[in-house]
Amino acid sequence: MGIIVQKYGGSSLSDISKLENVANQIVHSKDEGLNVVVIVSAMGDSTDRLVQLAKSITNDPDPRELDALLATGEIVSCTLLAIILKNLGYDAISLSGYQVGIHTDEAYGNARINLVDQERVRKELSSGRIVVIAGFQGITDGLDTTTLGRGGSDTTAVALAAVLKADRCEVYTDVDGIYTADPRVVPNARKILEIGYEDMLELASIGAKMHPRSIELAAVYHVPIYVASSFNNVIGTLIHDEIKGNSMENRYKVTGVAYQLGISKVTVRSLPDQPGIAANLFEPLADVGISVDTIVQNASQDKTTDISFTVATSDLAKTLDEVIPVAQAIGASGVVNDDGLSCVSIVGSGMQNSPGYASHMFRILADGDVNIDMITTSEIRISCIIREEQVLEAVRLLHRGFSLDDDGQELSDIS
Repeated sequence: MGIIVQKYGGSSLSDISKLENVANQIVHSKDEGLNVVVIVSAMGDSTDRLVQLAKSITNDPDPRELDALLATGEIVSCTLLAIILKNLGYDAISLSGYQVGIHTDEAYGNARINLVDQERVRKELSSGRIVVIAGFQGITDGLDTTTLGRGGSDTTAVALAAVLKADRCEVYTDVDGIYTADPRVVPNARKILEIGYEDMLELASIGAKMHPRSIELAAVYHVPIYVASSFNNVIGTLIHDEIKGNSMENRYKVTGVAYQLGISKVTVRSLPDQPGIAANLFEPLADVGISVDTIVQNASQDKTTDISFTVATSDLAKTLDEVIPVAQAIGASGVVNDDGLSCVSIVGSGMQNSPGYASHMFRILADGDVNIDMITTSEIRISCIIREEQVLEAVRLLHRGFSLDDDGQELSDIS
C-alpha cells in the first residue's frame, strides 16, 4: 500500500467547517487504499495572534518560550482534525513534533531538521490509522520545543515524505497551483502545470508560494510535490525533477515573475579598501542570524570604498546595532539606511546561456519609469531592488514584457 503525505495550510483550516472539508479530502485518499500522513499548519492567523500575545508583554520575548508558545497552534489544528476524522468513522491519531521525533538544532524560531524518526509513524500506519502531525515544530536533543520558521510546515511535510519514501507530497493551500506571477497582482497570470526544482527554488526564495527549504529538501531527496487548492478540484502544479524534452512548458525561457516587500538597504561609507574589511563587517551579522541578500561594493576611490547591502526591514534595527559599532571601529565615515524598498525578479532556467534577458528587463522597467537601485543575478534569476510603491506595477510590466500572459508567446530571441 502506497504512502501519501498531505499538507494543509492555515487558510484551509481556519474554522471547523474548513477542517471538515479537509477531513473529507483525507478520507477520499484513504478510501483509495493509500496510507495517509497529514501535516497541518495552525488554524488561520492563530500564529500571528500568539506572536501578538507574547509581544503584548515584551517586544523581545525569550526565543525558547516563544517557540513553545507558537507550537501550540499546530497542536490545536491536528487534534481537532483527528477528532473530526474519528467522528467520520476513521481511525486517526494526532502527533506532535516531539511524539514523531523531529529532531532539530537549537536555532529557536528558525530551527533546521537534523533527523526524523519514522518508527512511530510507520507503527501507526501499519495499524491502519490516518496519522495527523503538527507541522512547523521539532525538538532539540534536550527535548525543548523548536519551530522551523514561518512556512515551516511545508518543510515538515517534505521531510516526512522523504524519510517515509512516500509516493509524493501534496501541499494544499488557498491557491490552485504555482503561477507565472501572483494572480492577485496579475489577473491573467498563467498557471504552471509542471516546474523543475531549480526554477521553483528561485521563485520560492523571492516570495512565490512554498517554503524555500522545502524545495531544497525535495530536490535532494527527489520528492515530487503537488501544489493545489483545498477549496476546489482544479488541477494544480507538479514540482519534480527537471522536465526533459521540448514540452510546451519548456518553451518559456522566463518561468515567472516574483516580488518581495519589506526590504531595507544599508550603506557603509568610505571604508578602507583593504583585505578583511568585508569579513569584519558581515561576520557579526551572520553570528546573530541576520540574512544578507544583495551586496554591492563600489569601485575604490582614494583607497576607500562604499559597501551597500539589503536585509529584511524587520531585521534593520538589529542590523544597525551590529554594523554601526563595527563601521566606527574600522574607520568608516558613516552608515546610512533606506527602507521602503522591494525586490522584483524574473526567473527561468531557460535563460542560462541566453543573452539579452537582463537588458530587456532593464528596458521594460525604464520605459515604465521604474528606477533601479541595485541589481543581483544568478544563472537563472535577475533581481532588481526598487521602491516598494512601484513593485506591483513592475511585476505587471515584466509579466507583459516577457509575454507570460495567458495568451502570450514569449519572445524566442531577445536582443
